Amino acid sequence: MQSLWSDNEANDYPSDLDLRVYTSRLLGRDPSLVLHGGGNTSVKITEHNLIGEEEEILYVKGSGWDLATIETAGFAPVRMEHLLKLAELDQLSDPQMVNELKTHMTRADAPSPSIETILHALLPHKYVDHTHADAIVAITNNADGETRIRDIYGDRIVVIPYVMAGFDLARECARRFKAEAGPQTVGMVLLNHGIFSFGATAKESYERMISLVDEAESYLQNKCGDSAHLPGEEADLLARRLTLAELRRDISTATGRPMLLHSTGNPKGLAFARHPEVARISQQGPATPDHIIRTKRLPMLGPDVEGYVNAYRDYFETNAPNAKEPKTMLDPAPRAVLDPNLGLCTVGKTIGDAQIVADIYDHTIDVILKAEALGGYQALPAADLFDMEYWDLEQAKLRKGGSAPMFQGEVALVTGAASGIGAAAVREFLSRGAAVVGLDIDPAVTQVMTTPGYHGIVCDITDEQALRDALETAVRSYGGIDMLVLNAGIFPGGCRIDQLDTELWHKVMGVNLDANLALLRECHPLLCRAPQGGRVVVVGSKNVPAPGPGAAAYSASKAALTQLMRVAALEWGGDGIRINALHPNAVFDTGIWTEEVLAERAKHYGLTVEEYKTNNVLKVEVTSHDVAALAAEMCGPLFAKTTAAQLPVDGGNERVI
Repeated sequence: MQSLWSDNEANDYPSDLDLRVYTSRLLGRDPSLVLHGGGNTSVKITEHNLIGEEEEILYVKGSGWDLATIETAGFAPVRMEHLLKLAELDQLSDPQMVNELKTHMTRADAPSPSIETILHALLPHKYVDHTHADAIVAITNNADGETRIRDIYGDRIVVIPYVMAGFDLARECARRFKAEAGPQTVGMVLLNHGIFSFGATAKESYERMISLVDEAESYLQNKCGDSAHLPGEEADLLARRLTLAELRRDISTATGRPMLLHSTGNPKGLAFARHPEVARISQQGPATPDHIIRTKRLPMLGPDVEGYVNAYRDYFETNAPNAKEPKTMLDPAPRAVLDPNLGLCTVGKTIGDAQIVADIYDHTIDVILKAEALGGYQALPAADLFDMEYWDLEQAKLRKGGSAPMFQGEVALVTGAASGIGAAAVREFLSRGAAVVGLDIDPAVTQVMTTPGYHGIVCDITDEQALRDALETAVRSYGGIDMLVLNAGIFPGGCRIDQLDTELWHKVMGVNLDANLALLRECHPLLCRAPQGGRVVVVGSKNVPAPGPGAAAYSASKAALTQLMRVAALEWGGDGIRINALHPNAVFDTGIWTEEVLAERAKHYGLTVEEYKTNNVLKVEVTSHDVAALAAEMCGPLFAKTTAAQLPVDGGNERVI
């Protein structure tokens, strides 16, 4: 491990707090030190308050901030005098401690101070750094962990047996530090948890951390060599759509709410799932109590899809909570699944949550394997993990969570997503909490949104193999499909029937009808397995109830698609799938309505372009957002008991009315 300190960069951080920001970000750059909000840093600064009194303030990383991106606003300023008085108490509950920390800050708008604030205050150094370095955790998650740590560092570090973060840990660290620390002490190791370094300057504290962790990494390399690495595995996983959708549904059932399932495609995860001892080493507990991930390892199954499905169903029926028992605040469903054919799959309310689990578990695999190579991975006892998971502060956060967005944990697939109604639908479903997959032949579909919750796929929907590949990608990414918006379509220029070319007719039918038939057929098994029932919205057209001259191919294709929707509603109702249609008219901010087509249709009716845009009963312009919002609403609870409906979105059309 190499120091990233740069004197030139450090010159841009003039104050003590600025330098605290700088070295915190240096630590945050390395995921083997801190990962997704882990780790903690602080600095003690003497300041003058409003009335001119001098007081010492501890600036400690605030809750919710990540070291990789932290700013000065991310540090909570707490009065040292009060912290030291709190440390003298015989006992202090965690809720009481949180209250005392928040009420003794110098800034009301600051984030909540870390639960380790009192510990940072008690360490007699200006700068304090704390990480969950993989190398330290791997060495300490071992029966001989303490002995190995002392062999590496001697009396340069103070060793603290595991104590859950909070007041008790601060008191224990202070007691041991006072008894064992000397002028040679540069750090402190918390077994099964992480490592502290400290110093008089930001550079000294940071570079001590790097040096200490580098020693641990060198120790592991000397003791383990390549034995702590997995053999290479091909990333060609058997990611069957049906298997993943079934797994996601059963996890969602056990959780009591829709969840997303991410198949990582990580060769390391696949190799670990096939490790001969995975059933033992994956079930002992997390690398650190800060990252508790409930993990399930499923047995090796045959190639038969039905066999997969039955095995998953049997597993979750056996392990799901008894409905008659009172529910705990935390559901028992796994957040990581190891399958010898699928590899590592992770679960979350959002895809961001699932990816965080994937990142953490990727590091956990390294920790487990290195600890195994040292003689055996040994996590904390179950009682300590239970105390952490059902810690009153964690429960308080869960209770405070608030209501979830309408479609959180669900997946929407939108065709024709690169522009117009499709792009608006992508944004609308995302705004309501869904993960969204967008399909379009236009490469711009990949850039409609830049968020982990959106996956744009370039796809010609008339190519059935391309459709199947796109669905495979969608299900690997998010675990299934709950909502389908059939929006893609083409509108050729006006052409009378006596001039209509057969090839053009077939092209329009191929896109507007045949491709949607293929999508409905391929998506049906996935919609059947949607945790809250499948939903389909067909984007039809005003031309279905009121066709216009010159649009025979378009009108006929949309009418046939609407009839297909009605038949599907009859056939799929028993599967819990509802399917409805929208009939928009005169939506001009779409790819179909080029300037040429718009001018031609306006001229046909003897109107200006502006008159044509509002040529409806209400004299309003209908936008892509209007249609997208209603499409999303039709997938929500308001339409839970409606299927085969046809709704106009046209401002009122005289011919339809």
